[in-house]
Amino acid sequence: MKMRNYLIPILFILLSGCEDLQLNNPYAENEGKQSVLYQSFSERPKHLDPAVAYSENEYAFIAQIYEPLFQYHYLKRPYQLTPLTATKMPEIIYLNNEGKVLAENAAEHVIAYTDYVLNIQPNIQYQPHPALARNAQGAYFYHNLTAEQIQNYSTLSDFKEVGTRELTAEDYIQQIKRLAHPKIQSPIAEIMKNYIVGFDDFSKLVASKKKTDIKSLSMAGLEVINSYQYRIRIKGKYPQFLFWLSMPFFAPMPWEADVFYEQTGLADKNITLDWYPIGTGPYLLAENNPNRRMILEKNPNFHTETYPSQGESEDQEKGLLDDAGKKLPFIDKVVFMLEKETIPYWNKFLQGYYDASGIASDSFDQAIQFTGSGGVALTESMKEKSIQLQTLVETSDFYMGFNMLDAIVGGDTERARKLRQAISIAVDYEEFISIFRNGRGLVAQGVIPPGIFGFAEGRDGVNPYTFNWKDDKAQRKRITEAQQLLVEAGYPNGIDPNTKEALILNFDTASVSVDDRPMMNWYRKQFEKIGIKLVIRATDYNRFQEKMRSGNEQIFVWGWNADYPDPENFFFLLYGPNSKVKFGGENAVNYQSAEFDRLFEKMRNMDNTPERYQIIQQMQEVVRHDAPWIFGFHPKSFSLYHSWYSNLKPNLMANNRLKYTRLDNETRIEKRKLWNQPVLWPIYICLIIVIGVIFVLMISRYSKREIK
Repeated sequence: MKMRNYLIPILFILLSGCEDLQLNNPYAENEGKQSVLYQSFSERPKHLDPAVAYSENEYAFIAQIYEPLFQYHYLKRPYQLTPLTATKMPEIIYLNNEGKVLAENAAEHVIAYTDYVLNIQPNIQYQPHPALARNAQGAYFYHNLTAEQIQNYSTLSDFKEVGTRELTAEDYIQQIKRLAHPKIQSPIAEIMKNYIVGFDDFSKLVASKKKTDIKSLSMAGLEVINSYQYRIRIKGKYPQFLFWLSMPFFAPMPWEADVFYEQTGLADKNITLDWYPIGTGPYLLAENNPNRRMILEKNPNFHTETYPSQGESEDQEKGLLDDAGKKLPFIDKVVFMLEKETIPYWNKFLQGYYDASGIASDSFDQAIQFTGSGGVALTESMKEKSIQLQTLVETSDFYMGFNMLDAIVGGDTERARKLRQAISIAVDYEEFISIFRNGRGLVAQGVIPPGIFGFAEGRDGVNPYTFNWKDDKAQRKRITEAQQLLVEAGYPNGIDPNTKEALILNFDTASVSVDDRPMMNWYRKQFEKIGIKLVIRATDYNRFQEKMRSGNEQIFVWGWNADYPDPENFFFLLYGPNSKVKFGGENAVNYQSAEFDRLFEKMRNMDNTPERYQIIQQMQEVVRHDAPWIFGFHPKSFSLYHSWYSNLKPNLMANNRLKYTRLDNETRIEKRKLWNQPVLWPIYICLIIVIGVIFVLMISRYSKREIK
């Protein structure tokens, strides 16, 4: 009988080879010897132009590509700035109205201008880019493309020639001019025109011209001293300007990039600065496919930067100084995969295909358990995988705001104030944090979050209008106290004396999805506790923003993330001249208090001294009493990292953290194999059955032949 028995061992040999494969690996490429970090994104970044970008998902990319003058020290706390492309911290010179140099300790009222003299390092090169490509004669390859030539290009990678050049002081000047360009519409233009001398005039000049080469135009407050040194002159004294200089808004931009990207026809193909950045940082954007993935690769022209050699006292023990003095970055490539759903993302993290993860609500119980003392710890399943947990309270505010221009909840009358105070007691944000955030938050007692100068701990930091201090902790006042405030406000049991029915207040929101309904119902119930009827007025985001700009909202929820670690960056949200309706500023509740504004103007430019601390506490008292906000909560982030992820230290101010990260690729490969063993026995059984059927058929066929 001529059965082909040799097929069976071959099949088993092939299957046994699969045991070393990870059949569920979502990545096609082989990592090889490269150190590759795998992350995800759920929404494509809208802007990659540093003059426009101003959101977390955008900074996740551009902060790795662009380099402002200064950065936040990765390890030291409290947060402090350190040179990045600069050779040193700036020379700061105060001047009076006549331009005469003043002493360093000059009184603020005599300081008319402040000069920042800035020095950059030589020999810093831009990433390879077609905008910088030149021929042997020095002419740029792609600065004068015809319409026919542009038809041949679909992506930036279609431009075969690339070039580089040295970073100069002029590039930083170019970027500040771009901030003032009306066409670019930088979100900080309105702020900067109040500070940088000549900024507003430059903006008007550019707007008056049909075609503009901003490189050839001058701004009064900017001066190039030499190739590696320049000067910025601002109005008055504004110490926080140094923080702005550490943000991507003030990263350098070569004039060649503007010339290249402004060519007619390229924008139609998404070949723009918003799509393809150009910087001097540790990484460049190698692939921008926001419907699938985005890839950062190590910039081959990156200048020498080393891992910090100093930190806090415990950093050495935690291994955070093991890489001291070593050249950055440690990771060769960062792959960001599009993940719109949390469950597939979570499962891939558990399989080792993502190196880090946040924790969605539906995965929280699987990852986190609460200890008897109220703390948090990883579950046993997480510990078995040696996963690391990092938690920290963010330097952010989430609050419920009252439109102070509104006839009912606004104004500085005692009636409106007590109504706001009563609602502040009723809206139980401890419960909100428990229900909607799995306990991930700290109830706010004022404007300043932890980690910012002026934040007060314990009894000293409690809002006495909403909480009592009892048993060494803050306890929310009882509903009966809120009801008494309503009586004093003229709304006994929440009844409007004009209608003899429940007082109706409107909650304006852009939360319109089905998933938002439980939260909206929760807000209603909070107001019902004191007899007030809350009407939810949900609308699309653009309409909601228009309501905010025009002052047609009544109550709303808002949030703010720190731009820089200074109390001025939070208190300015309540400064009268920053009113959203009157001045288009960030004072979304349109709060106006002469006493608060006086204290703010005194505090904002001070150094962090005991005197400044006391003024901050006075400001907190004014705002707590007036209650333009219901102080909601400061979010608490929970982040998980696999054991092969090192150099982990939370840094809420630094956005360029990727260059410090180190991965142990061998451990990752080993763990992935362990956690993703293919289950082959069902295939074996199926093959045995198939082989058995073939065997029976062949026997039957052979028997029929024998009979014949």
